[in-house]
Amino acid sequence: MTNKNTDADVDFIRALAELLTENDLTELEVQRETGKDQKLSVRVSRAKQVVTQMQAPSYAPQTQSAPSAAPSAPVSPAAASEGGDPATHPGAVTSPMVGTIYMQAEPGSDAFVKVGDKVSEGQTLLIVEAMKTMNHIPSPRAGTVKRILVEDGSPVEYGAPLMIVE
Repeated sequence: MTNKNTDADVDFIRALAELLTENDLTELEVQRETGKDQKLSVRVSRAKQVVTQMQAPSYAPQTQSAPSAAPSAPVSPAAASEGGDPATHPGAVTSPMVGTIYMQAEPGSDAFVKVGDKVSEGQTLLIVEAMKTMNHIPSPRAGTVKRILVEDGSPVEYGAPLMIVE
């Protein structure tokens, strides 16, 4: 008798999955009584696949209310488009999280690195602020900073290219 109930339950779940697909739903939850003091609770859900094509960041410059010193390394979104997709570059340093970019330890201080600087493995390149926590992003290798692909104060997504270090 258990096998009969199991087969019926599987058929019921398949029918719910078909309803989900036919009606373009993302989630369906049903409870039904299967016998005396027995219930079957079923929740069927599916994630809609969202395909996004990631391109080089092209953030608009943000205005700052406090006056700032002249930038030590001008960064332009156009620089990100040079030489193809920077995310596939072998020297790309990508963001390990979603957050806000800070190029220096505090406003008004010098940037951690500029284009052309020699960096050592583990040296802080920039900070990504996520949930009020300042996360120092270290250089994964020793080399020279060839390109900076983000601007101070700009938002960044997980996996977005930040810099090219060769």
